Amino acid sequence: MTQESVPRDDKRARMIDAIRRHGSASRRELMLLTGLSRSTVSLLVGELQARGQISEEGTDDHGSARGRPAARLRFDASAGVVVGIDFGHHHISAGVGDLSGATLAERSIAYDAAAADRALGLGADLAAAALAALGPEPSAVVGAVVSLPGPVSLRDGEIAASPLLPAWVGPGTAAELRERLGVDVRFENDANLAAYAEHCFGAGRGVDDLVYVLADEGIGAGLVLAGRPYIGALGLAGELGHVRILPDGPVCRCGNRGCLGTVAGATRLLELLRPMRGDDLTLRGMLDLVAGGDEAARRLVRDAGQAIGQVLAGLCNHLNPARVVVGGAMSEAEGPLLAGIRAGIEQDALPGTADRVDVVRGELGARATLAGGLALIARDTDRLPSADLAIAAPP
Repeated sequence: MTQESVPRDDKRARMIDAIRRHGSASRRELMLLTGLSRSTVSLLVGELQARGQISEEGTDDHGSARGRPAARLRFDASAGVVVGIDFGHHHISAGVGDLSGATLAERSIAYDAAAADRALGLGADLAAAALAALGPEPSAVVGAVVSLPGPVSLRDGEIAASPLLPAWVGPGTAAELRERLGVDVRFENDANLAAYAEHCFGAGRGVDDLVYVLADEGIGAGLVLAGRPYIGALGLAGELGHVRILPDGPVCRCGNRGCLGTVAGATRLLELLRPMRGDDLTLRGMLDLVAGGDEAARRLVRDAGQAIGQVLAGLCNHLNPARVVVGGAMSEAEGPLLAGIRAGIEQDALPGTADRVDVVRGELGARATLAGGLALIARDTDRLPSADLAIAAPP
């Protein structure tokens, strides 16, 4: 495929990315950086200037020796804002970001997102509060993303199926949020968005192929391949927690037996620890035990990590990622958890893939999902036709 045959949205995103990486660029530099022709660069620059996404600032003193110096083009992240709403298992968060994906305002409350009816209204109210925090002048909202904590099968922008969140399935969910926010709404799995955030801002910077593991009450995963989020045909790629590893294991919420999440999720570890450490033991308490050197807690966490690593080994053989980034609440038990994951990968993956994959803790913590949603919508060009944007991911 020649550079000129690349889709128009990708050309615009490539130009924005080049400008952001270098701070500014002349038209001639954009030709060299993107491989696009002079006429294509001129056409796209005109489009982006008309939208307010780039502007001319100053001149290039090292421009052509003939004629006037070339103008420098800069990216304007303030041309609009994006909205993200994160419906976690026990919280709802909403944030507003600029077109670079940087968070400008954020609000959060405790809540059970399984009850979609009230949660939708609360999420929209939080988004409105975050927008209001930016000041009295209304901002141009160009898109919104909604994060859900479970498998989300998508069809035409709607939630087609979700075995763990049945109350969210159907066209009414998207329609209500679209009406409340006044903009197109995109649904995503929480681990997918966290994976993208770590790729843009955190422990996955500079890595084009990575797997993000969300180790929390259950186990989830998100994929970034060739620098782009990968969700599969229906949005269900990366459901690591529902890989069956014990044929006669506990029944999972998805209906199968012995899924990884039923073996390695925090819910299962607490069930095993409570008879020894008290029925009121919480996830926070288990993490404190690990930090304090409790051998039983550390052993359970390491074993959970090894189970995760064994499932990741197959993924490493298939995809050959450069890095595994571990996030979620359980990532705080970094020592035994990551050691177990490394051991599982080394035991079952091909030596070549096992040797080359790094296993690291995520850097963004609980904010990863919301940050990833803002960054994803800020650069989305083909799923938000009404916004008609072409924004590259933050460096």
